[in-house]
Amino acid sequence: MLDIRFLREDFEILKDSLAKRGVKLNFSLDDLRELDLKLKNLRNEISNLREAQNKLSKEISVLKKNKEDATELVEKSRSIGDEISKLAENERGLDSQFKTMWYQLPNILLPDVPFGTDETQNVVVNYFGKPKEFDFEILPHWDLGKTLGLLDIERAGKVTGSRFSFHVGLGARLVRALLNFMMDMHRSDGFVELWPPYLVNEASMYGTGQLPKFRDELFKCADDPYFLIPTAEVPVTNFFRDEILSDDSLPIRFCAYSACFRREAGSYGKDVRGIIRQHQFDKVELVVFCRPEDSMNELSIITEQAQKVLKQLKLPYRVIELCSGDLGFGSAKTYDIEVYMAYSKNYREISSCSNFTDFQARRANIRYKPKGGKTRYVHTLNGSGLAIGRTLAAIYEYYQDKDGCLIVPDVLVPYIGMERIEPKKC
Repeated sequence: MLDIRFLREDFEILKDSLAKRGVKLNFSLDDLRELDLKLKNLRNEISNLREAQNKLSKEISVLKKNKEDATELVEKSRSIGDEISKLAENERGLDSQFKTMWYQLPNILLPDVPFGTDETQNVVVNYFGKPKEFDFEILPHWDLGKTLGLLDIERAGKVTGSRFSFHVGLGARLVRALLNFMMDMHRSDGFVELWPPYLVNEASMYGTGQLPKFRDELFKCADDPYFLIPTAEVPVTNFFRDEILSDDSLPIRFCAYSACFRREAGSYGKDVRGIIRQHQFDKVELVVFCRPEDSMNELSIITEQAQKVLKQLKLPYRVIELCSGDLGFGSAKTYDIEVYMAYSKNYREISSCSNFTDFQARRANIRYKPKGGKTRYVHTLNGSGLAIGRTLAAIYEYYQDKDGCLIVPDVLVPYIGMERIEPKKC
């Protein structure tokens, strides 16, 4: 949620940000400003009436104390009360209209976000590692996983449906190895572990910005007021909802593993094979709460932290900065990390590290008390550290050898207890 000053004082900044994003609203900003003015005037009117009613109450109290007739003032007070009730009902209706529109506005871009209309205009920041050349025809991760008995997509389709998978035997152990490796690394670097709920309420989804805009992409329980989380960002960010943090406690850095659930409603026909795009997948998330002046430094920290996973796995990757037209709804600035996929010889997103400034904090009402100052909203940031399924897919493709075996990355050997996975052992 935006600071109201962008509507009342910094209107040009709001208009410019929306234009650079290429956002098309189903209402006009001028109508929103007019609605805000109506609400402001209406609330002032209600406030003045309440003040007048309070004044009458004191006068009535004096008359009654002196055993004088207060009938006329009581009637006047009752009439004012009736008027307040009518105006308050009108105010609730207008406030609901205002919030419906206000919650549809994305975050304000940071000034240095590169301009662009779509993902083709994202800016490559750097590359890490030169992809190796294979002297044999490599298999896509779904075929290698099946051949080695590590991955069973067909039976998952029977049990559930499309975009699900079974990790089997050593494949399941590799999933656990990646999870433990990532969490151990982040914890050793100062991130506090959280194991969050996978179900959250509607207020939590509003807090991080999934609602109301992305309702169609969420799995909702039919008979209970809960949603399955699309990412651990949701429960972890809402960990401090409606709280005031101490200045000394900041920054707070969390790492959390969770299963994630997404309908992928707009991705029909995309990545239909393999485990790149699934309705259920595993991910380690990094979430930070910090002072506003520290958020850009924290963005660098979590981006480096996500890269560190890939560096230790010795997987080639690149970092890109998202342009204005490709930036997420709640983000003010984002760096994507894309891992090299050896079979298709391209790079695919494996982490997205974003600075949300105070956008989520305003929605979730997360503040802090600076020393000697007034309470302020914190800045929140998050990034994948990493998506486990996509990491596994990249390993299957990059670490296979000409004998059809899978070489286990060095950092995972202590977790799985072997250096090589061969067909006969699966």
